Amino acid sequence: MKVVLQRVREAQVDIDSKIIAKINQGILVLIGVGCNDTPQDAAYLAQKIAGLRIFDDAQGKMNLCVQDVHGAILVVSQFTLYGDCVKGRRPSFDQAADPTKGEELYNYFVAQLRQYTGPVVTGQFRAMMDVSLVNDGPVTFVLESKTGKEAGIRTTVS
Repeated sequence: MKVVLQRVREAQVDIDSKIIAKINQGILVLIGVGCNDTPQDAAYLAQKIAGLRIFDDAQGKMNLCVQDVHGAILVVSQFTLYGDCVKGRRPSFDQAADPTKGEELYNYFVAQLRQYTGPVVTGQFRAMMDVSLVNDGPVTFVLESKTGKEAGIRTTVS
């Protein structure tokens, strides 16, 4: 799985000019599911994101997680994170999971994230969405689940 996360002052998702999800301070998570991803990948990233200390403490150091600042998380599916632009001019999405598997692991990721943190709202899987945000910093990170597994990090999945 691949994730782009951004620390935000606010973010929202609109579909057909209607707000379907909105947060104030927190994290916007854009998540892509790959064809070889597993529930362990989703669990690893959910746990990692929930505990990631990317918010400033009183001394201005990134020392607080989203729960510490009473923030929320907005999760948006983003299969284009698996777009490969190496050949030609049109991206290849061969490494993206098929929609059924993608939605299953996306929902599992959201459920896992809700176990670790406060409010989690979502966009709509496979919908055309308008995503808007006010970046805080800007602070942006890219995470991949395979990196954690390769480093020997283990998670339990029930």
